[in-house]
Amino acid sequence: MQTMDNFNFKGRKALVRVDLNVPLDAQFKVTDDTRARAIVPTVRKILQDGGSAILMSHLGRPKGKVDPAMSLRPVAKHLEGLLGLPVQFAADCVGDEARGKAAALRPGEVLLLENLRFHPEEEKGDEAFSKALASLGDVYVNDAFGTAHRAHASTTIVARFFPADKLFGYLMAGELASLTRVLDRPEKPLCAIVGGAKVSSKIEVLRNMLGKCDEVVIGGGMAFTFIKAQGGQVGGSLVEDDHLGTAKDILAAAAEKGVKLHLPADSVVADAFADNANTDVCAANAIPDGWMGLDIGPRTVAAFADVVKRARTILWNGPMGVFEMASFQQGTKAVAQAVAQATAAGAYSLVGGGDSVAAVNRFGFAGKVSYVSTGGGAMLEYLEGKVLPGVAAIRQERHGV
Repeated sequence: MQTMDNFNFKGRKALVRVDLNVPLDAQFKVTDDTRARAIVPTVRKILQDGGSAILMSHLGRPKGKVDPAMSLRPVAKHLEGLLGLPVQFAADCVGDEARGKAAALRPGEVLLLENLRFHPEEEKGDEAFSKALASLGDVYVNDAFGTAHRAHASTTIVARFFPADKLFGYLMAGELASLTRVLDRPEKPLCAIVGGAKVSSKIEVLRNMLGKCDEVVIGGGMAFTFIKAQGGQVGGSLVEDDHLGTAKDILAAAAEKGVKLHLPADSVVADAFADNANTDVCAANAIPDGWMGLDIGPRTVAAFADVVKRARTILWNGPMGVFEMASFQQGTKAVAQAVAQATAAGAYSLVGGGDSVAAVNRFGFAGKVSYVSTGGGAMLEYLEGKVLPGVAAIRQERHGV
């Protein structure tokens, strides 16, 4: 299969699907350029080979209509700073201007197309729209892992028009290599840390990981559904009562497979969902009425850290509490620290999911873990064992389109 390293872009126009869905402030300045920085190596390789890059992305959810507040024009300016060269901009992603600017592009030049989702055909996976995009370049590179789980025109259908010349960018290849290492070739023991608010969003992840993990740590709001399923008292903590049976099934499956499943022993509780609420620490299965668990407690922090530090491969998806509030960040911060310490001792660690990534960035641990994923929903679906359309489109040989 073609890779960025063995493909020569000299004299080629690379149509590159990137993820520039970045946050903008009221002045349309990029406030977090993590995703933009992540595509730089791919763009640089294309240009250094003597090729040109035509970048396409979405921004926000304009629902198929032109919305100036979601224009990618300000992102083009930000990209210029990251790449250290001019970035041309086309006011549409298809049509005469896009065609003209793409045709005039010279080796070493970059063109960014306007928001793909200004056209309803993008999310519908429309073939004619995909063909119009495909006509702009002569090689297709998918470097947008964050949208790989969507069978959209620019992520999946467009690849059909490049039966020979299609490949993953460096970011996409790195994401897949990291996930493969954790899911298919892990050094044992493998520990999955699963957190976040709801069990319902992680059911399939837990089920799939039980067949691969040695130990599973469950924190965050979702832990209280498990604790209540075991007969615990959780006060006003977040619980999905319609998933108590699901929690019991997962506990039973873990026991049957010999997987050690760890739940919080104690919780930091509050009398309101607020940073300045009154707080206390109590057993996680004996939370009084009027109080809610918003973080794991000190005994749990120590226990979870021990589990993490004895792992050789670590997957972390989801925080341990409401880490956005200073009063309830200690559990997530401590787990991040344990993952960093295990990594320093030789373990391989993959952190993914928006909140987990935000946490390692906030607490300064992003450079101390093995890999930080850029894909939230895409990573979740991969962890569930699903085939991502954007990945399959590159891997499948398609002829006769």
